[in-house]
Amino acid sequence: MDFITGFDLSTLEEVERCGGKFYDGGAADSALNILRRHGGNYLRLRLWNDPFTPEGADYGAGVCDLSTVLRLARRAKNVGMVWLLDLHYSDFWADPGKQTVPKAWQGLDADGLAQAVYRYTLDVLCACRAAGVVPQMVQVGNELTNGLLWPYGRMPDYDNVARFVRAGVRAVREFDPEIPVMVHLDNGGNNGLYRDWFDHFFARGGECDVIGLSYYPLWHGTMAALEENLRDLAARYGKPLILAETSTCFTLADYGAYEQLPPERRKGAPMRPELVEKLPYPPTPQGQADFLEALLDILRRVPGGLGKGFFWWEAAWLPVPGSGWAKQGGWEYVHERGPGGNEWANQALFDFDGNALPALKMLSEYGKTH
Repeated sequence: MDFITGFDLSTLEEVERCGGKFYDGGAADSALNILRRHGGNYLRLRLWNDPFTPEGADYGAGVCDLSTVLRLARRAKNVGMVWLLDLHYSDFWADPGKQTVPKAWQGLDADGLAQAVYRYTLDVLCACRAAGVVPQMVQVGNELTNGLLWPYGRMPDYDNVARFVRAGVRAVREFDPEIPVMVHLDNGGNNGLYRDWFDHFFARGGECDVIGLSYYPLWHGTMAALEENLRDLAARYGKPLILAETSTCFTLADYGAYEQLPPERRKGAPMRPELVEKLPYPPTPQGQADFLEALLDILRRVPGGLGKGFFWWEAAWLPVPGSGWAKQGGWEYVHERGPGGNEWANQALFDFDGNALPALKMLSEYGKTH
């Protein structure tokens, strides 16, 4: 497996529709071309089953339905990049705080859900093949720390969690046994979590080719803890390890004015002081570049060459009016009351005006010497 220099660009089409523009050294270009030019070789694209209200309004956050994913995958192929399919098995965001059963699967029991995961995974891959964009890797579930398809697959029900994930893996294997399968948790600095989760998973017949980790220094521990976890996982399981999601801030400036949000709907800045203190590097453009370089060094030091790369999460999610975490239907689906807006914009690899940041130049230079 080649080293992955990857980016999650799941909101890209929406950002472009809302007027987002991208620049590299002052020259306008597409985000994909810019990222490819700086060494990018992989996209990660999330897929939601049915991110629409009964009336047909999309939930927002990039839409991320199958047609959107296939278009972005085709664009990646056209610039010489490959892609990872990130199956959420939900109609909207799935993460450790929410794993909502898709509307079409509600009312199914555990047997029915396992069969639905298998059938849906296989159908999606067949659609990818028909579109000429078969993924080079498949992620079965997203940040599965607390399980998936709640309540049946909610931790500590290890049996159902393993059962549902096995169903997805089986579909990938039947479609093409050569496609690597990733299983992905959050909290990449928590070694105890990873040992407990994967020990239970493998003991129940679970399998995967790659272990994926999310690592955000605001929430997931120190970089030393991340490295310790990676080294232990490499020795314990002997599988390739990929940071499926990572990022850090390049600024603490308020994004809200760019999105034309009223003050009461702004959430991302100013960041709470106790979070800022956790950042290993200053929240500046150069600090972000230094963080990424240190992260690359950590991955290169994983024993056995098992540190296989990273995906920078939502590298091109600019703060443009109309592209936020959710629209009203999306908030209702996950039973949350959202603030609106995109408080992630200060962790992209482009500044608020779409200019490529120093981290991308660092990637180009790092790739020449490693």
